[in-house]
Amino acid sequence: MDFLTNDKLVIVGAAGMIGSNMAQTAMMMRLTPNICLYDPYAPALKGVAEELYHCGFDGFNLTYTSDVAEALTGAAYIVNSGGAARKAGMTREDLLKGNAQIAEQFGKDVRTYCPDVKHIVVIFNPADITGLITLLYSGLKPSQVSTLAALDSTRLRSELAQYFKISPDSVKNCRTYGGHGEQMAVYASTATVDGRALTDLIGTEELPLEDWEALKLRVVQGGKNIIDLRGRSSFQSPAYVSIEMIAAAMGGKPFTWPVGTYVNDAHFQHVMMAMETTIDATGTHYHEVEGTAEERQALEQSYHHLCTLRDEVIAMGVLPPISEWHALNSNID
Repeated sequence: MDFLTNDKLVIVGAAGMIGSNMAQTAMMMRLTPNICLYDPYAPALKGVAEELYHCGFDGFNLTYTSDVAEALTGAAYIVNSGGAARKAGMTREDLLKGNAQIAEQFGKDVRTYCPDVKHIVVIFNPADITGLITLLYSGLKPSQVSTLAALDSTRLRSELAQYFKISPDSVKNCRTYGGHGEQMAVYASTATVDGRALTDLIGTEELPLEDWEALKLRVVQGGKNIIDLRGRSSFQSPAYVSIEMIAAAMGGKPFTWPVGTYVNDAHFQHVMMAMETTIDATGTHYHEVEGTAEERQALEQSYHHLCTLRDEVIAMGVLPPISEWHALNSNID
């Protein structure tokens, strides 16, 4: 039976809705026969494992454990959804303190138990910050840690497809950059709708300016909208997209939606943020984005918001001052 790799994949937070969906998706996609489910909450974890056994998948060595050392030892790939979930009335940033501490311990555990891990996808919120903390404490290279930001771009595609009543396949190159939060920068200049530039449609009868602004707001508040509709935070879409990300790192089809990656260049310093990225078997690669003056301003605002969150985490004592980051992780400039 063909698998993408035989390397060990660990799903952290596997007892939760996102984690359990990630595990099933990874098995359905036949990424690797060696999947380990980890969660501190043992009863629910056992329930997830039992359900997956009952699916009758062939060829798998599916294991589960609430012992972090057992889970991470020998891990080549990890997807982590193991933070607290966002609830009604909460922003991603409301989760900051508790999940920052969880990310710190996770990074330390990676350094201790699987320093040779090849790639980690971090998806628990605020992912820009939890991914940054994971990177710093794990000792990994920036290309080895990515965060889930693609969901914002897929939501833009979905909203445009629904608005114009066309197939999502006819909406191309939708992009949001910056933070995975309500301060994200939504780009129109990259996208086409049924072969036409989105910027040529905005402000016309086909897409009046007020409709475009309302559509952008739905994208920015996409997670909140799911909570309002379902009474709980998203789990199907982040589970699928994050497994597509780790599949690319395993050597599958490259992942070309924007993801969160560590950025330290002439314009943006010492943050994890969504850029124009590709994930492949050699890791995450990015280049700076362009756009209109208005879009660039929105990206700058998103960046400054991320800097504020980062500095809050430093003030909490979860991260050291930036000047000490290289001493913590020699791969960080």
